[in-house]
This record gives sequence, C-alpha cells and structure tokens, in this order.
Amino acid sequence: MRHDKGCKSHRMGFTLIELLVVIAVIAVLMSILMPALNRAREQGRRTGCLNNCKQLVLAWIMYADENDDKLVNGDSGEYSIHPNETPWVLKDWETNYTVFQKKEAIRKGALFPYTNTLSVYKCSTVGKNANMTLVSDVQRTYSCSDAMNCKDWPDMKAEMIKKRSKIEDPTFRIVFVDDGGTNPSALGGWTVYTNQTKWWDPPPVRHGDGTNYGFADGHSEYHKWEDQRTIEFGKKVPPTAFSESQPGNPDLYWAARAMWGTKAARLMPQ
Repeated sequence: MRHDKGCKSHRMGFTLIELLVVIAVIAVLMSILMPALNRAREQGRRTGCLNNCKQLVLAWIMYADENDDKLVNGDSGEYSIHPNETPWVLKDWETNYTVFQKKEAIRKGALFPYTNTLSVYKCSTVGKNANMTLVSDVQRTYSCSDAMNCKDWPDMKAEMIKKRSKIEDPTFRIVFVDDGGTNPSALGGWTVYTNQTKWWDPPPVRHGDGTNYGFADGHSEYHKWEDQRTIEFGKKVPPTAFSESQPGNPDLYWAARAMWGTKAARLMPQ
C-alpha cells in the first residue's frame, strides 16, 4: 500500500471545553454522592454510640445485681453528696486535667470492672458539639441522669432513685445520655426541670437533631427532638445552661418524663 508522505499524523485529545465539561460532571456527581456518604458515615457513628450506651447501662445493671440492688453513684464529683460511694467515673472534667488524668478517672470508677474498655466511654464523634466544633482532650462523652442516684431536687419534687427495684417503667427511664462531653454545665449529671417549661442542661444535639440514650431496662435508642427551639438552644456555642421559657415544647415533657418519671413530669406547666 502506498502511503502519502505528505499526510500528517493527527494526535487525538481533549479540547479545553471538553475537559471543563468532564470536570463539571464530576463535581455534580460529588455533590450528589457526598451527602449520602456523610449520612452513611454518621449512621455508623450513631450505631457505635448506641452500642456504647448499651454496654454502659448493662454494666450499670450488673453493678446493681452485685450490690444488693443499689445503684452506682451517678455523680462524677460535682455534687459530692454520696459519702463512701465510689462514683461511676471519678472527677474528670476540670479544665486543667491531662488526658492521662481523665483516663485514670474512668479506670478508677465503679463501673470500669464491668466494662473495662476506655473506648466505651466516648462516642466516635468525640469532642465535637452540635456545630461540630472540636473540643480537645475529651475522653468521656456520656453523662448519667440526675435521677439515677446522682442528685435530687426537692423544690421540683424530682427524687433520685437509689435502688433499681424502685424504678417505675424502666423501659422509659434514662440512665445515660450522650452529651458529647462538651457541656460544661453537665459536670455531675444531666438534668431537666419538672416544674418549668425551660431547659436546665442544654439538650444534646448529636448524630442529627437528637441524641442517644441508655435506659434502665438495658436497651439504648436514639431520640430525635421535635421542636426547633430545642435544637437551636442545644446548638448554642459555647453550650450554656438555663434556656428561656419554651411553653408547649413536647421535648421538655418527654425529657422530664424519661428522667424523673410520669408523676413528676405532670408538674410541668402546659
């Protein structure tokens, strides 16, 4: 076959416009896929956190079984009203504590013999508040309910429980809450009002617009907040205690009932 020596070879390639189109298509695909990937990643973190809540509450039950039905001291050094009762974790929330001191506070706590893995005490979304602001050196993201042998509040007829057998409807009574370890007001335990339509400690907004809880019957579950006022207060940075009044907020009644029981929650103004 005769080849024309004058024929030039042509090199195939992308034009600038074609390259820009490809980049634009990739960007669109990434914008579609990234939210789905982030949701899947967060779902995995939520599941791991739920398992932590369950492990902690099972350890809490085992402690009661081995101590004549007595609940472990739910305080972590704020209230100091439990003489001769080792708390479930020792004081670990002082700002000048080192990571080693915080880990030692967990190891020396009363629940550590029953669940002796440090990672159980903190969610994998560790040290981040509702706005994902990093808080350094957090080793514990779970707080105990004030109602569970932590602190009672007679002025609002909110009585703490010292015996597991005294818990009415344990399937709906909070023991542990994932507050993210970023709430300086929940040092001893997490609490809510029964006689005012306002938040005491800020409602944790974790893993979406809610958070994970461990309940007295041994199960854990995710609870999603309903009222936008709850979410807005829970996302304040830095977190603060004592919200403004939020009349008609169903989240307040749910939290009061889950913490203090139906009888106490009925005191809440409508």
